[in-house]
Amino acid sequence: MIDTHKLKKRDLYLNKIIAFQDTEPVKVVTGIRRCGKSSLLKLMVCHLKEEGIFDEQILEMNFESYAFKNMDSDSLYEYVRQHIVPDKRMYLFFDEVQRVPDWEDAVNSFRVDFNCDIYVTGSNAYMLSSEYATYLSGRCVEIKILPLSFSEFITFHDFEIIETKSALGGIRRQVLNRNGEQYELREMFDAYMRFGGMPGIADVGLDQEKALMLLEGIYSTVIMRDILERENLRGQKKITDPVLLKKIVMFLADNIGSNISVSSIGNILVNEGLLEDGRKKGVPSAHTVQTYVNALMEAYFFYDIKRFDIKGKEFLRTLGKYYIVDMGLRNYLLGFRNRDSGHALENIVYFELIRRGYDVSIGKVDNLEVDFIATKADDKIYIQVTETMEGEDVRKRELAPLQKINDNYEKIVLSMNKGMDSSYDGIKSVDLIDWLIAY
Repeated sequence: MIDTHKLKKRDLYLNKIIAFQDTEPVKVVTGIRRCGKSSLLKLMVCHLKEEGIFDEQILEMNFESYAFKNMDSDSLYEYVRQHIVPDKRMYLFFDEVQRVPDWEDAVNSFRVDFNCDIYVTGSNAYMLSSEYATYLSGRCVEIKILPLSFSEFITFHDFEIIETKSALGGIRRQVLNRNGEQYELREMFDAYMRFGGMPGIADVGLDQEKALMLLEGIYSTVIMRDILERENLRGQKKITDPVLLKKIVMFLADNIGSNISVSSIGNILVNEGLLEDGRKKGVPSAHTVQTYVNALMEAYFFYDIKRFDIKGKEFLRTLGKYYIVDMGLRNYLLGFRNRDSGHALENIVYFELIRRGYDVSIGKVDNLEVDFIATKADDKIYIQVTETMEGEDVRKRELAPLQKINDNYEKIVLSMNKGMDSSYDGIKSVDLIDWLIAY
């Protein structure tokens, strides 16, 4: 059981779930394992109690607990029925509910039979598949939760940002820990890039050995439980080769932000000898590889992003990209060393845009590429991400695709070193770290 005294606020997600309190839709919180879903439910329970809801009106069930190990939809229904308080509004919290066979039957019955408000979590997207949607079509709302943002990372590790005036009259930002020690904000960002944003890292501290143990546990659980075990729940055997699954994970992790054709992954793995394990194997089919990639996305381990033709105003079927949900997991898989820093920065920006509620795609304009097109309602932002804007050649390369776009939406270049200019021909040059903490 999570100690509610140690809970740290994640207002971005808590406010989203509060907005749907006491409404008909079932609140479904999804995300990769250990990203904070259970804690979010606990935060919601605390919110209800602060509003005057009594303990007897709140029923919490975590299906990873041994107490509920063998529960099915019938026994779940009976358990809840026995705990219903007559003539009271009930608040039902079901953590990792996908572990209960046919859970959706029971949840749908609760909606019909009882005066209740329902909240559930799950660690794979299968729970929101078409089968489930049939039961609760239009009656559920998904709250997608991600690992910690950079701002949350600072807070969770008990640092705070302080601002002072620089010698040139600008603003200098540093971080201060609980002991009053000061560090440069860049040092904190480097730690974020290294350890990632899994909330559990804050409990063990910025210790590489302890972080590795935690990340190994997350990885193993995602692969073994949320992918392989889920296949058994489905009654399917499409994911049958753990070696192939691991190699695809490694390949995608090593190639974040690169244009990838799923159909070519199998050939690449074979040609580079990455599937050799003492036995001669054929090339896995494109269909097989796609099935494994889909499973990794359903477990929220990787996210894909599509290409959009800005001039043609249509999505393209050719080459997309994949980003990993947490940089700490990538470093666990590939080793804690600097690699491919440009794409790593893209990875950070992509998920920050998702957190801020944008739909994100890659932009294609003629033969050039815009890293991200971020859209939300009537808002649109074009974004380039680069390590530095110093040097004429670099500036030309990063500005060129944005200069080809003729509309009036905001255009930004995010970099770790933006040079002296704050804008180039109306294109803003913004410090990436400042951008991350500005929201």
